[in-house]
Amino acid sequence: MGNWVENEGLSIFVILVWLGLNVFLFWWYYLVYADGRQFYYTRELLGPYLALARAPAACLNFNCMLVLLPVCRNLLSFLRGSSACCSVRVRRQLDRNLTFHKLVAWMIALHTTIHTIAHLFNVEKLVDARTEHKGDIQAALSDLGDRNGESYLNFARKKLLNPEGGFYVAFTTLAGLTGVIITLCLILIITSSTKTIRRSYFEVFWFTHHLFVIFFIGLAIHGAGQIVRGQTAASLREHVPEICAKNYTNWGELSSSCPVPQFSGNPPMTWKWIIGPMILYVFERLVRFWRSTQKVVITKVVTHPFQTFELQMKKKGFKMEVGQYIFVKCPAVSMLEWHPFTLTSAPEEDYFSIHIRVVGDWTEGLYQVCGCDKQEFQEAWKLPKIAVDGPFGTASEDVFSYESVVLVGAGIGVTPFASVLKSVWYKYCSDSVKLKLKKIYFYWLCRDTHAFEWFADLLQSLENQMQDKNNAEFLSYNIYLTGWDESQATHFTVHHDEEKDVITGLKQKTLYGRPNWETEFTTIASQHPSSRIGVFLCGPEALADTLNMMCINHSEADPRGVHFIFNKENF
Repeated sequence: MGNWVENEGLSIFVILVWLGLNVFLFWWYYLVYADGRQFYYTRELLGPYLALARAPAACLNFNCMLVLLPVCRNLLSFLRGSSACCSVRVRRQLDRNLTFHKLVAWMIALHTTIHTIAHLFNVEKLVDARTEHKGDIQAALSDLGDRNGESYLNFARKKLLNPEGGFYVAFTTLAGLTGVIITLCLILIITSSTKTIRRSYFEVFWFTHHLFVIFFIGLAIHGAGQIVRGQTAASLREHVPEICAKNYTNWGELSSSCPVPQFSGNPPMTWKWIIGPMILYVFERLVRFWRSTQKVVITKVVTHPFQTFELQMKKKGFKMEVGQYIFVKCPAVSMLEWHPFTLTSAPEEDYFSIHIRVVGDWTEGLYQVCGCDKQEFQEAWKLPKIAVDGPFGTASEDVFSYESVVLVGAGIGVTPFASVLKSVWYKYCSDSVKLKLKKIYFYWLCRDTHAFEWFADLLQSLENQMQDKNNAEFLSYNIYLTGWDESQATHFTVHHDEEKDVITGLKQKTLYGRPNWETEFTTIASQHPSSRIGVFLCGPEALADTLNMMCINHSEADPRGVHFIFNKENF
C-alpha cells in the first residue's frame, strides 16, 4: 500500500480533487438555476433543461481554465527545475502533464455534449413557445419585449416554426453561431487526437489541434449575447413570481399588484475563467518563438541502420540535463510543424544530438533533405536550416536522485537512456565527480537485430570503462530480441559460446523473447533491501502498465523496506 501511494497516490489524489471540484460546480450551479427565484419564469419556459445546460457550462469554464496549463512546457520545466517549490513527488506529477491534459479534454467533451443537448431542447421549447403557444403563461412570457417598456425573456424573437426557427437562432445569434463553431472545433480536435491519427498522420493532428485558438476565442465571446436571462433584483421586489405567475393575464394592469416583470441577461463569465491561462499561454508561445529564432548549426549527420539517423547540433547558450527533449522544426520540410525528440547527447558534450527513426512523411522529408538517402558525402552548406525549442524536462532527469535505477527502453525508446548512460560514462571518466547512483539495471527490448547497432558502441564503451575502474558490477544490462525467425535462432545458438555476442559484439549475450518481469523485480528487490529504486521507462502503454504493477507488487508495506518508484517518459 505504501508504494501504491508513492506511485499512484498523489496522482489519484489530484484526480479525485479535480473530479470533486467538477461535481461541486455541477451541483452548485444546477441548484442555482433549478431553485433560484430570479429564474422562476425562465424555468416556466425551459423546464429542467435550463439547469441541465447551465451546470455543465460552469464545469466547462473550470476545465477550459485548466486544459492549457499542462501544455505550458516552459512553465512546467521551470517548476520542475526549482527544488524550492517542487519535491520529487511533485515533479513526478508534473511529468504526467499530458495525461492530465487528456483527462481534462475528455471532461470538456462530456460537458459540451450535455450542454449542447440541453440547449437543443431549450431552443426547441423557445421557438415553440413563440409560435405555437396561445393564451398560456409560456405565450405571455414569450410576448414580453414586443411592447415599449418591456424587456424580453424569450431570445427567439422571430416567429418562425421549427426547424427553421431553430436554425435561425443557431446561425443568427452570437451564442448560437459561436456555439456551433466551437463545437465543430472541439469535435475535430478530439477525433484527430486518437493514437492512430497521431502515429500515422501527425500533420493532421498538429494542424487540427491548433483550432484551439478559434475554440478559445469563440468560448470567450460565447456568453456575450446573454441569452440566458433572469428576473432583475428590482423587479423581484415588486413582482413576486410565486404569486404573480397565477395572474399572468393581469400583469401591468392598474388594479393588479403584479407589474410586468423585467429581465436581464447573465453577464458573460467565461472570459474571467480563461483569461489568465490564455495570457500565460501567449507568453509561453512568445518564449518558444524567441528561442526558435536562435541560430542552430548542424555539425554532423550520421546514418544508422534500420532507417535511423542522428543529427548533432550546436546552439549558443544551449544547456541541457540528461533525458530532456526538444521540439524541432525544419522549414525545408514544413514551415509550421514542430516534432518532439529526446536528446541522446550528454550534458558534458559540446554538442546536442537527437536520433530520428523514419516513421512518417515529416521524418521521411527530413531524412531526404539531410542527404541520408544519398551515398555521396553531403556538404555542410547544403544541410537544411533547423529551429529548436527547448530543452524541456522529463522524468529521466531524476535518474541521479536514486542509488539504484532500472532503465527500460523499447525500440527507439532507448534514446533518453543514451543520454543517461553517456553522462554516467563522462562522470566516471572524471574522478572528481561523486555519484549517488551506485547501480544501473538496463533493459532494452527490440524487434529487429539492426536496431541494436547504433547503440551497441555506447554500451561497449561504458562496459570497458567500468572494467577499467574495477566496477564492472555498476551496470547490468540485458538486451532482448523480441522478433526473430528459426534460421536466426539456429545461427545464434551455434555462436552462443563465443566470448562476445554475435549481434552486438558485447560480452553480455542477447536474450530472446521478453523479460520475465516477476523474476527480474524479485531479484533486484533481494539485492537492494531498504532502498528506493527508480524505475524509468520509455516505451508503449502496455509495458508501462506492466512495470507500474510490478513496482506496486514488489514494494514492501514497511516504509523502511524496498520501494520501486515508477517513472515514464511522457511527451
